[in-house]
Amino acid sequence: MPEIKHKRSILKVSGEALSGQSPFGIDIAIMSNIAKQIKKVNEIGAEVAIVVGGGNFWRGVSAEENGMDRVTADYAGMLATVINALALQDALEREGVPTRTQSAIEIRSVAEPYIRRRAIRHLEKGRVIILTGGTGNPYFTTDTAAALRAIEIGANVLLMAKNKVDGVYDADPRDNPQARRFEHISYLDALNLRLEVMDSTALSLCMDNHIPIIVFDLMAPHSIERVIAGEPVGTVVSDKW
Repeated sequence: MPEIKHKRSILKVSGEALSGQSPFGIDIAIMSNIAKQIKKVNEIGAEVAIVVGGGNFWRGVSAEENGMDRVTADYAGMLATVINALALQDALEREGVPTRTQSAIEIRSVAEPYIRRRAIRHLEKGRVIILTGGTGNPYFTTDTAAALRAIEIGANVLLMAKNKVDGVYDADPRDNPQARRFEHISYLDALNLRLEVMDSTALSLCMDNHIPIIVFDLMAPHSIERVIAGEPVGTVVSDKW
């Protein structure tokens, strides 16, 4: 990677992406692949903050549908993200990458509390930060957490890593082989067409604060390295590009 286009980025990794082919848990090979790619971009000066989901362990919406209190279900989901964050931190540290985990819910035995200025300082010192616990509030997804943190830390871009989905389509490509992939789409079109980029709150936050979003396939070879280098990977959601 001779150049970096995105000096400071938020990488959003869903829990489903971390589980790979399994419906539950963590695929160690995927975790290791992420860590190796992050190491390469970290070594050449890219500042990366990672927001992890928890859907490979807990789905708050499903729990609510089965009668669980929504607030309780959402807090359980925040704890699921901590499990993924600790596993990713371990994978990064085994690669020799200086890493800090910060949590929006207080869990001091395993993670620092999220403090914006401290997070920025970690990035400036060449550390990778993992941001866990969502926003710390129920009713908000980890997509919204990623958008919020991107704004707070002054990220140049929000990278949405998907599980075997290489961008944004006008229909579900797994159901419709004729589905068309967009190379670029505006925020408003993504909202109006109700495309599955991220939840509408997160997308609106990015639109209002002019944070471009790149949706790409985490499983593609060297995908994180390529997208941070600025190669045309996946779909760009923005006003212009």
